[in-house]
Amino acid sequence: MPRAFNVPLFYRSPIISVVKQARRVTDPRKRDLTPSVLDFGPVRFKIARHFGFCYGVENAIEIAYRTLDENPDKRIFLLSEMIHNPHVNADLRERGVQFLCDTSGKELIPFEELTLDDVVIVPAFGTTVEIQSKLNERGINPYAYNTTCPFVEKVWKKSAEIGGEDYTVVVHGKRYHEETRATFSHAQLGAPVVVVLNMVEAKNLAKVIRGEADREFFFEFFADGYSPGFEPDRDLKRIGVVNQTTMLATETQAIADLLRRAMVDRYGESCIDQHFADTKDTLCYATKENQDATLALIEDGSDVALVVGGYNSSNTSHLVELCDAQLPTYFVCDAGEIESPRLIHHWDIHAKAVCETIDWLPMRSHNDKPVDIILTAGASCPDALLDDVLCKIVSWFPHTRSIDDVLAPYRENTGSD
Repeated sequence: MPRAFNVPLFYRSPIISVVKQARRVTDPRKRDLTPSVLDFGPVRFKIARHFGFCYGVENAIEIAYRTLDENPDKRIFLLSEMIHNPHVNADLRERGVQFLCDTSGKELIPFEELTLDDVVIVPAFGTTVEIQSKLNERGINPYAYNTTCPFVEKVWKKSAEIGGEDYTVVVHGKRYHEETRATFSHAQLGAPVVVVLNMVEAKNLAKVIRGEADREFFFEFFADGYSPGFEPDRDLKRIGVVNQTTMLATETQAIADLLRRAMVDRYGESCIDQHFADTKDTLCYATKENQDATLALIEDGSDVALVVGGYNSSNTSHLVELCDAQLPTYFVCDAGEIESPRLIHHWDIHAKAVCETIDWLPMRSHNDKPVDIILTAGASCPDALLDDVLCKIVSWFPHTRSIDDVLAPYRENTGSD
């Protein structure tokens, strides 16, 4: 039985949660990626098999709210956003939680203002060794209320393991994302570290490994992306690839395969184990499940896709990226961004800005078939926000079936009324 977390009820939903529970009952091993369909007649929603709160997020939320309950008379701080969802962070602020830093690491409240009586929560992304030391200097235990995702910690442990075997750690991630900053900080304690963002950067690193580019090329191209004292000629002879857990799992694997091939080209297949560490177990299962489920949604076909989540959420942006390559896709933080079938405000992952699209939603599909809408969400998005989006859109269509009728088959599978 998977662990059940104590997540506040207002994050859950009367619609999406029913669908999720039904799928857990009918597909306990999570092998069926077929979308769930909520058929309202003129409009149908295709719901991903996997989406929304993952183990690490639910764990973080449970710890954060327990911290509030256990410390009613103390000042409570979060190092930065606990997860990348504005609704969750706003609710914590309303309950009195203060944020020490923004997502870039800039101090909003000086650490010097912390006292022994204060409580500091470490966010789900983890934090750097340097910040842990700062807290210890103030007499605050950074592990007392630590919401770091276990899968992030698993990456740290693997980095320490391969570093102890004289491998350099190659991190697939966004250099200034909180999680990558934390992984970089922990990994460099025991190994040289370099960060690659994508396949373009991986190909350039492969050039250095093969000897096709010199150390000056490395230092210029990977400026600020490597640990102090890094020497390409020395430190790229033995490597292992770990990931920021919210990146595209397929891209992490492709980068690992590319760099392994570069090592084979340089040193030969017969001795590859001396130059390339096996780190496949660092891929986050939830990230991969959500991405695989999104690909199944796309394959099933739809008129448009709606992806719900925080605009600074890395894992959500990758779901958007997958959908956007195949069909009209709109990334919204909540139902408030959807004004009407004519106007929608949404985040453009390429321009990195909120934009508007006119006539985004077809009110009638081809051959008078129902309008099919993909609906999914990032790992930090409460189910309740998808309910809001769904209900708002359904209200625009005439002669729709009731929610009770639509949910009836799912409730039958769960044994609920």
